[in-house]
This record gives sequence, structure tokens and C-alpha cells, in this order.
Amino acid sequence: MAYNLKEIIATKPSRFTAGHRMCAGCGAPIVGRTVLRALKNDDHAVVSCATGCMEVSTFIYPYTSWTDSFIHTAFECAAANTAGVEAAYKSLKKQGKLPQDQHTKFITFGGDGGTYDIGLQSLSGAMERGHDMVYVCYDNGAYMNTGIQRSSATPRFADTTTSPAGNVIPGKMQSRKDLTQVMAGHHLPYVAQSIAINNFKDLYEKSEKAIYTEGPTFLNVFTPCPRGWGYPTDMLMEINKLAVETCYWPLYEIIDGKYHINYTPANKKPIEEFLKPQRRFKHMFKPGNEWMIEEFQKEVDRRWQELLDLEEITNRDTTENN
Repeated sequence: MAYNLKEIIATKPSRFTAGHRMCAGCGAPIVGRTVLRALKNDDHAVVSCATGCMEVSTFIYPYTSWTDSFIHTAFECAAANTAGVEAAYKSLKKQGKLPQDQHTKFITFGGDGGTYDIGLQSLSGAMERGHDMVYVCYDNGAYMNTGIQRSSATPRFADTTTSPAGNVIPGKMQSRKDLTQVMAGHHLPYVAQSIAINNFKDLYEKSEKAIYTEGPTFLNVFTPCPRGWGYPTDMLMEINKLAVETCYWPLYEIIDGKYHINYTPANKKPIEEFLKPQRRFKHMFKPGNEWMIEEFQKEVDRRWQELLDLEEITNRDTTENN
């Protein structure tokens, strides 16, 4: 069936409900709602969530925004928790202690702090062991819940509380880790990048593929943070759009090792259009700091070209056979 947002909203209940305490202009609740809406109505989900913005703002005892089974766990073990529940579910079904026609899906949510950094070991282990589960990273580019400290997902030159832009250093000095490529290196059946808003079709369809592809799958979702990035709350959609149009955050998926770019800008925008609305990059526009924008642009261009090359290389055999 072709994607139709109005029809989906009308026929599928929201499994991530109102009443959470997420900030205005935050992309994370949109990620949670869209991913869970991709579930079939009759399917049950077990959600494991690492400590972070999404957890502390949606599960304040005795209140919850999650309608499915929910596990709050620590930064370092969200993927391990989901893997354990998935293994227990398979065992109970095998023992006849659960109905054979019961369908449960296992989904983990974690921010970049609990995914790129602290939780990387349990994520890698769960993916390598082949658990039938989805890991969703809502990537807001820093440890936002604990004070906007830099993470390995923080882009180069960004101003954070632990990489302050000043006279000594111009913000974070290291390049952003490419976790989507790290997950691709695990040879998973499905890996994808998407955005929180501005393209519901992309995130919904990728969520559906990830949930209903057998085995371990991974989604990395660009998730702007108004407090940490310093943009007006009403710019959430525009920030997402600029990330895609500048190729800072390409939309693509990897299906059984083959790369597929889902969107190529007709007129690729310069990176300063993405950087300028964000307070964390304001020092880059001071006189004498033009080199930072140039370096940032070079890195974006290099990564975009690498992605184009990977798409061509991994699909070469298919093209030649046709």
C-alpha cells in the first residue's frame, strides 16, 4: 500500500502518547511516535530505552507516554536488555508458555550518548549475535540530558559545555563518528539513516522495514535539539530540511549490503546555510574563522562522495546483470 499520512494517522493508534515533558521544538518525540506507528495494529512491542532525554521526559512514575511494554535501563545496556528479552521470548514460545500466534517486536531507543559512546559495546554485541530486534538512535549530537556535553556524535567545531568555543580551542576539535557506517560493518540485513521531521514517509517506511526485517536492524535518526543547538523552536522542520539539502545528513539505507541513497538534492546547498541558524556554530562566522566553514564543507563533501561511491560499487553487479 502506498504511504498516506492521513490514512495512517486515522487507522493506527499512537503508541507514543501526549503528556510527555520533551522540550518544544525537540525532534525526539516525533521519532518515537513515527517509529512505533510503523507497527501493525495487532502486534505488541517491548521497548527498551536508555537513560536520556527521551526516557526521563516520557516515563515519570507513575506516568508514562508508552502504551506498549517499556523498560527503562541504563546508558550502557539498553541493547543488552532488549536482546535478553528477545531471547527469553523465543525460549518461552519454544516451551509452549506463550501462544504461538503472539507477535511481539523488540525495539530499543537511545540517544547518541547512550549509543555512539556508553552503549556501543552492548549495541555491537546484540547486533553481532543476531537478535531479532531494532535499535533506534535519536541522534541529537551531544549529552543533552546532562548539560550539553560533547559526544562522539557532536560535529567538529560545535560549542558544547565540555568543548567550549573560545580563544584556546574553536569548539570540538574532532570529527563526528559515522555510526551508521559502523553498523554497516556488522553486516546487518538492514541499516538506515532518516530524519525526525520534514519527511514522515522516509522515517515511517524505514521504520517498517527495520521492524519487519528478520534479524538485527539499525536506524540512525537525525534529531535536532533546540536547547543544545540554539535554534528557535519553530525552526525544527527547517533545520531537518537544511541537514538533508546540504548533505550533512544524507537519507540512505543499506539492504543486505547494498547502498541506496533515497534523496539527492537537485541543488546541493552550502553548509553555512545549515550552520548559521544554530548558536553552537556562531563563532564560525566571526572574521578570521572562515577556515572552519571551509573545513566543515570539505568534510561534508568528502563523506557525501564516499556514499555516492558506495552506492555505485555495491550495486554494480546488479546493474551489470540487468
